[in-house]
Amino acid sequence: MKLKTILFDLDGTLLPMDQDEFVKYYFGLLAKKLAPHGYDPKVLVGNIWAGTEAMVKNDGSCLNEEAFWNCFSRFYDHDVRRDEPIFREFYENEFSGARAACGFHPKAAETIRTLKEKGYRLILATNPLFPAVATENRIRWAGLEPGDFELYTTYENSCRCKPNPDYYRDILKKIGADPAECLMVGNDAVEDTAAENLGIRVFLLTDCLINKHGVDISRYPQGSFDELLAYIETL
Repeated sequence: MKLKTILFDLDGTLLPMDQDEFVKYYFGLLAKKLAPHGYDPKVLVGNIWAGTEAMVKNDGSCLNEEAFWNCFSRFYDHDVRRDEPIFREFYENEFSGARAACGFHPKAAETIRTLKEKGYRLILATNPLFPAVATENRIRWAGLEPGDFELYTTYENSCRCKPNPDYYRDILKKIGADPAECLMVGNDAVEDTAAENLGIRVFLLTDCLINKHGVDISRYPQGSFDELLAYIETL
């Protein structure tokens, strides 16, 4: 079937980064922001990871936002939800410091604009572990705007995560797309190739390839942004 919809990952795909370095920067900034409010930095980081794991394991019974806060709240003897404005303020402001751990590839924005001009539906299928304000910031770091995408997944609008195939199934349901008419573009040999379980074709961008488990990726089309555009022309 003719290709109509292209799903893009963000971190390491449209936005170049070493994921470990980015997380280190991000958590360091968050801990500094919350320390004056009674959050021990080392304990905080562990609890954030626990909340993240709760989102990854979310079975669709609630939004990822609720999965995170329900888990995170259990570690404290006060109502942490009252501190949500502090977290939001962080993502609106101090979070921008984590941009120092990211690169920039002009071909990313150029590719998105080329595909928009050609009439493709574009979806940002970034793992929905962040609130929208943080995702929107990271989109802009890549030289793009949230409005460049018909949909971008965040922890407020998603109830599953990669590599759960149902994450992709939820996206297809929201946008009313046939998997045979879709392509997933990402850099993770596990999380992004999970789209294949639904019949979505996969292209791996290799600039920041993640393949922690040594998966054989030889059967997937892969390469640079130029090679991606050439591949799309063949579909």
